[in-house]
Amino acid sequence: MIKINVQSLPLFEVIKDIASAFNTTFEEHCGEYHLTIPQAIGAGYIKGINFDGGFGIIIYQCTFNEDVEIQFIVNKVHPLKFLYCLKGGVHHRFQDAKETNIIEQYQSAIVASESYNGHILHFRAKVETQIGSLEIDREKFQDKVNCELNDLDPQLRSLFTDHTAKSQFYHNGYYSLHTADLFSQIETFENNDFLRRIFLEGQAYEILTHQILQYHDDLNEDTNRSVLRQSEMVLVRDAANRIKYDLSELDTVEGIASEIGINPNKLQIGFKHLYGMTVNSFIQQTRLELAKSLLRNTDYNISEIVEKVGLSSKSYFSKIFKETYNITPSEFKKRNKRKISGIE
Repeated sequence: MIKINVQSLPLFEVIKDIASAFNTTFEEHCGEYHLTIPQAIGAGYIKGINFDGGFGIIIYQCTFNEDVEIQFIVNKVHPLKFLYCLKGGVHHRFQDAKETNIIEQYQSAIVASESYNGHILHFRAKVETQIGSLEIDREKFQDKVNCELNDLDPQLRSLFTDHTAKSQFYHNGYYSLHTADLFSQIETFENNDFLRRIFLEGQAYEILTHQILQYHDDLNEDTNRSVLRQSEMVLVRDAANRIKYDLSELDTVEGIASEIGINPNKLQIGFKHLYGMTVNSFIQQTRLELAKSLLRNTDYNISEIVEKVGLSSKSYFSKIFKETYNITPSEFKKRNKRKISGIE
């Protein structure tokens, strides 16, 4: 195992210490620091940028050849950290603790150490891992947003204003779908240096905003949570497959959501994100596509097709089919039969 001691703050000193441990160099451009991991150690990079008011962001995109432990140990109050596991997984523990917190893919954690106690991040060998970390110097940050902090939940307000680190804090959960999109945009945004810095700062603040909203949502019972987590997208896809392969016996949207174990509002949000439409629009589109295939490729009559696509009204089926394809089902079937027969 490779153990790295990071004994400096702020962010550029962190990058510098890691580069020194890897016996490599790092690059700096307009306040953004980038370290490429040497091939002898693994692949990927570690990069970060600081903004005004004690706020910054670090991205770890790494695949190490052997286990790597980064020990953030410095005789100062450590930043408040918001950790997001975008890929792979990472182990976190406080410097003086034996207990390890596992942050898996799709999970996030809010982490604050007590006094000068440090943080340990453990990366597993041969595992492609991507971690986003928002870093907040609470004393500087409070100077910037002191008045606005009064509107926060009491526990969060206490966390943000504890700039002498009187208390340890750890909270984990699954980050939102929107948060995942924000990190993806950070990785793909390319523009001039001025716009890039403004964009990165804006994205970092939006991630923080959604994390606070998500924290409040985490306090609700599962069935009352409204923020769609990235981990729940698999359930949205399950619902889509359920619709595609069981059209003839579909339940209501609420019934489908209950069956797969997701809040109906979250299901709607997920469908709009993945498919650009509501659940009912997806169902209708799927019915019409199946009907068109059956009309073209089978000898089923219209009534049989109406039943197979899960409808009960032949007239309603004909109405929505014509509205969508500008032709009635009967005309569509006749036209395709003539094509198959070589008449047209």
